[in-house]
Amino acid sequence: MASAKDIANRVPITACLMLATVMTSLDSTIANVALPHIQGSVSASQDQITWVLTSYIIATAIMTPLTGWLSVRIGRKQMFLISIAGFTAASMLCGIASSLPEIVAFRLLQGACGAALVPLSQAVLLDIYPPERIGQMMAIWGAGAIMGPILGPVIGGWLTDNLTWRWVFFINLPVGVLGFLGLWFFMDSKIQGQARPFDFLGFGALVLFIGGFQLVVDRGPTQDWFASPEIWTEAIVSAIGLWLFVVQTLTARHPFFDRALLEDRNFVTCTVFGAFVGVFLFSTMALLPPMLQNLMGYSVFDSGLVTMPRGVGSFVAMFAVGQMIGRFDTRAILMLGLSLNAYAMWRMTQWDISMGASPVVWAGVIQGVGIGLLFTPLSALAFATLNPAHRPEATSVYTLMRSLGSSIGISVMQALLTSNTQTVHSTMAAQVQRGNPVVSAGLPPPFSPATPSGLQALNGEITRQAAMVAYVDDFWLMLLMTFALMPLLFIMRTPRLRAQEMSHVVAD
Repeated sequence: MASAKDIANRVPITACLMLATVMTSLDSTIANVALPHIQGSVSASQDQITWVLTSYIIATAIMTPLTGWLSVRIGRKQMFLISIAGFTAASMLCGIASSLPEIVAFRLLQGACGAALVPLSQAVLLDIYPPERIGQMMAIWGAGAIMGPILGPVIGGWLTDNLTWRWVFFINLPVGVLGFLGLWFFMDSKIQGQARPFDFLGFGALVLFIGGFQLVVDRGPTQDWFASPEIWTEAIVSAIGLWLFVVQTLTARHPFFDRALLEDRNFVTCTVFGAFVGVFLFSTMALLPPMLQNLMGYSVFDSGLVTMPRGVGSFVAMFAVGQMIGRFDTRAILMLGLSLNAYAMWRMTQWDISMGASPVVWAGVIQGVGIGLLFTPLSALAFATLNPAHRPEATSVYTLMRSLGSSIGISVMQALLTSNTQTVHSTMAAQVQRGNPVVSAGLPPPFSPATPSGLQALNGEITRQAAMVAYVDDFWLMLLMTFALMPLLFIMRTPRLRAQEMSHVVAD
């Protein structure tokens, strides 16, 4: 229950919560377009630089389930202030970092501190507003959450082109200070409730599993996978963590996740579904900026501008889907969203290096609409049949799996991109020999293999073409994954809910 002070100050508190929400959602995408510049600044390889993205996502995924327990243990106001202060300080440290390990470490801190801001913001809004205004406030909150994917690429591109990549992190400082001061003055500091027993062994095992698996996926391509002792060590640590977590969950009196969650068919199915949706959204957003900048010569700002319509499509669809729920079968809405994603992915498999910006824009808009049609209905189905007493914990699990899917998706797609680029390059380069009719007839002078400069230019062009083929292969894989998800819709149940109940489910 909200205190009288929180209710009286609901307007300034809402403004501060929106600042926190926009700040954290912005950081999930703003660094994407600056990756090539960061890569050059810290002398990182293409597969190493993705740690700037995955470290933030994985830290957020690990810390999200702790949000509810910590907020009760130390109080929501204290949790907010610590999170905002930590996030702001970590942003400053990312901006002054001089090496890849430093940036990754500070991004881990940034993700760990920011994990609580989005779920806590939503919880506070649900408390301080009366039931009849919940739908309106959730729409406003959702708009703030989606502002990051919309504005992140453009703001990140403009800052990188006109200042330096470091400003994609420095921009958080004034926002964080305003949010901190606002909540310090206006929010009540009363601690409410009593923290339930915390399963430290279960949480530690989960961290081992997630961290070990992430290292296997990210380090595998550069370490020759299981030919490396390092990869074997990380895989064994991950397997031990998973085994301990499963045993602890099945046998502990107070496991980290309540076993009752596994008994709800809708929740389990939608959680798996949501993890793959995270793959579609964040993998695509991580792949496109380097492709546009490295293969097609786009500036950082232009690549952000071209990818921005994806967020606009999601923004529009999220408002429209609120009018569709209750009028149409929720599974039909999900099928429409998947179909739009499949069509967008198919269009992306037709891309080539010589194309203009139009194919990227239209595929982005279509996929953005599809993603927007998936998020809210998926949440509605995930929690519709679940015991209300389990919803707070279930929300953490649901968010964790979606974040984990995003992190793994980025790593897997990047690993496949690197591997396929090398394979295709070797195949194409093998054709460049004097016995080949094309080579014998003579290539244009800039690409003549008879001179060192021509041979270097020819190798560069082969690398570009091989990389484009590898990107298309990634898009084909995501297209097949989209089709593979469709049968899950037939497992889900659509309960008949009253309008008021559905509005609360969507809000959760």
